[in-house]
Amino acid sequence: MGKPTGFMDYERHSRSERDPAKRTNDWDIYTLPLEEAELERQGARCMDCGIPTCHTGTMINGMTSGCPVHHLIPEWNDLVFQGQWEEALKREHKMNNFPEFTGLACPAPCEGACVLGINEPPVAIRSIELEIINKGFENGWVQPEPPKTRTDKKVAVVGSGPAGLACAAQLNKAGHHVTVFERHDRVGGLLTYGIPEMKLPYSVVERRVKLLEAEGITFITNTEVGKDYPISSLQSEFDAIVLCGGATKARDVNVEGRKLKGIHYAMDFLHANTKSLLDSNLEDGQYISAKDKDVVVIGGGDTGVDCLATSLRHKCKSLTQFDIYEKRGEVRAADNPWPQWPVIHRVEYGQKEAAAVFGKDPRAYAVMTKKFVGDENGHVKEIHTINVETITDENGQRIRKEIPGTEKVWPAQLVLLAIGFSGPEQDFLQKMNVETDEYSNVKAEYGKYKTNIEGIFAAGDMRRGQSLIVWAINEGREAARECDRYLMGETNLP
Repeated sequence: MGKPTGFMDYERHSRSERDPAKRTNDWDIYTLPLEEAELERQGARCMDCGIPTCHTGTMINGMTSGCPVHHLIPEWNDLVFQGQWEEALKREHKMNNFPEFTGLACPAPCEGACVLGINEPPVAIRSIELEIINKGFENGWVQPEPPKTRTDKKVAVVGSGPAGLACAAQLNKAGHHVTVFERHDRVGGLLTYGIPEMKLPYSVVERRVKLLEAEGITFITNTEVGKDYPISSLQSEFDAIVLCGGATKARDVNVEGRKLKGIHYAMDFLHANTKSLLDSNLEDGQYISAKDKDVVVIGGGDTGVDCLATSLRHKCKSLTQFDIYEKRGEVRAADNPWPQWPVIHRVEYGQKEAAAVFGKDPRAYAVMTKKFVGDENGHVKEIHTINVETITDENGQRIRKEIPGTEKVWPAQLVLLAIGFSGPEQDFLQKMNVETDEYSNVKAEYGKYKTNIEGIFAAGDMRRGQSLIVWAINEGREAARECDRYLMGETNLP
């Protein structure tokens, strides 16, 4: 700890943002880097806590507290303060294969658990994390590191999202021959097609994928296992298999008019937009356009925010985001103490943009959809809603209580459902004869990752259900460790 009074001497500064109205005219990344001197001051705010909780990575009341990959945060904060950036990069890479992904797209539960955050703004951990890896690439410190020796073992990783990539990277370090199967045309899974370009540019994903290829990993795209590539071949040609296919079965709303045209899952909207953008800068027209439409996004989470930002760049007519919950407070409630994730009111990038373009925050709180109404062509034209109160019954279950007299009709020619995912796609798992749990996820114990079939493991959202990128990386790394142990009888992987 280089400056014991740093947390008192310096105020928190994180990455700044481009003008929210102007940036809706392009697809460039919306944040701006901090100057090196400022980053070093931010590193000095780290307190050298007796028991740091930023890297604990635990679940409290169903929410993540601290960093699941157990990042060595105090160490690289201090190294940044001292200007030892290359050494900071080594410490950062020790626990996280892809700090550029988490630095851009993780909600930073590390900051929610920062000890300084008890009574002051927390350390700007995510901003520091991102600039360490950016500086590493800029200075040529990040280079391919293929294993010095190879085993005779072949491993298939199904799915190239954050769990699959982390798993593949670790198994490759152990010297195994790793092949990653991806059903889409580009590697990255959620990182590529689930997060928009202005938040996580594909060039960032592609840069890391090329590095992994240079280290010896084989990627096979446009290949869906069980359809384009027989499961029997997978099982006969590889010594072990790790399933990292994600939780891609979207949650739906069961209300009147759901089958009307113009109502889409958020991921269908985001995926098509990114593919068209990367393929043709949207010139091929192969995407769901929000141009000149009244757009309603149902769902108050990060995916909903991404839908807002994408719709704005299409030049939508109006924009509304339904949140089933009431507006949160500006500070933690009494039943949400530190180090829990702070459940507070936040204004995310897409909401800032909507306010800049349309003059107000796009959110409507405590709103529940009652029905969709269509026009004479079977296309949605409006949504009927009612306000609700969320209460908890004696069994701890949340119940929505409708409030009479709060009915409202909203114009909508495009409705985007961003209410999460219910689990992995079942057809593939049934073909694999892999057992699932009561939530339809692959049944495999956390920390062990073994399925009911010998030599087949599972990790990430396919095993734990919808979660954070950083949990996917954690599980991918740990599943690689257990797969290596299975193949070799022992392991040196963390």
